[in-house]
Amino acid sequence: MSAHRLSAPLSKADALLLRAGETILLSGTIYTARDAAHKRMISLLDQGLPLPFDPEGAVIYYVGPTPAPADRPIGAAGPTTAGRMDAYAPRLHALGIRATIGKGRRSAAVRQALCRHGAVYLGAVGGAGALLARHITAAEVVAFEELETEAVRKLAVIDLPLLVINDAHGGDRLAMPDLAAVGLE
Repeated sequence: MSAHRLSAPLSKADALLLRAGETILLSGTIYTARDAAHKRMISLLDQGLPLPFDPEGAVIYYVGPTPAPADRPIGAAGPTTAGRMDAYAPRLHALGIRATIGKGRRSAAVRQALCRHGAVYLGAVGGAGALLARHITAAEVVAFEELETEAVRKLAVIDLPLLVINDAHGGDRLAMPDLAAVGLE
């Protein structure tokens, strides 16, 4: 099966097209945010203030990149465990965040929010940060610079290789099989 080629920001139709287990090559503009940045973003929302980027169709990559070498816009950019952002993700999806990128499983609340809002969770290969960084052509801090590696960055990406882990239809690539159903319980 060939990979879907998509460009961020993503439309709801883009997200609804995808199914768990499919691969995509993502190009366009995405944003970085980890734990500390998510906490700050939710604080902004609680104060009635806007996010530091337009959430409609946005893609958030859970990454805290290493410092950029002289010849690159960013250092290694491997995914962070997504579950650490689960407390914040449903609220952000309700604002139009169309996809998140990380590694590991998502909570039931996040998976339900994906279905409710037409969004997806995408997996990036853990341990391949240097390789993933080769798909990033530009990086610019747009908020919370004092958080250093956890600052929100705007990234330009070309053909970032990703796997659809959770789709907008309830599909879950990481779902455990029903062991009783296959006679292994």
